[in-house]
Amino acid sequence: MSWQRYCSTSASTEVAGADFARVLTSGDIVLLVGSLGAGKTTFVKGVARGLGVRERVTSPTFTIVRPHECDNDLGIKTLHHADVFRVEGLDEVFDLALGELVEESGVAVIEWGNLAVAVYGPDVVRVSFAVDAVDGRFLSVDGQLAERRSSQLDEWARA
Repeated sequence: MSWQRYCSTSASTEVAGADFARVLTSGDIVLLVGSLGAGKTTFVKGVARGLGVRERVTSPTFTIVRPHECDNDLGIKTLHHADVFRVEGLDEVFDLALGELVEESGVAVIEWGNLAVAVYGPDVVRVSFAVDAVDGRFLSVDGQLAERRSSQLDEWARA
């Protein structure tokens, strides 16, 4: 089962991320999959806004993981924004210990998540990004964790 949402602009991609934040609970790992420029970081900016992050959110390409303090009513205190594009292998992804970090009232959103799926297994939410001919984005959400949030994702997809 999967849920889709079309975003015609960067602004609507960010709004989709902010709306998606309402689906998350503490301990979640979200894998973002898509080509370079597909809107992954823009989506995370929206998630951060939806979780009450006040600081500027940028791609953590060189720092690999950047924690952001959250202020929300969801019980999520930290957004761990990761970008594993530059990691050399699964050992490096495992060493990031994102699974342990989210146990402390956090969530992890990982860009280039297709490289991390072997580490985190099937109990994740995957958001796939596909760019169309007019630079819009098709967002598709799936995964075992997503299936357990079907009513929330139904609402997200209708927006």
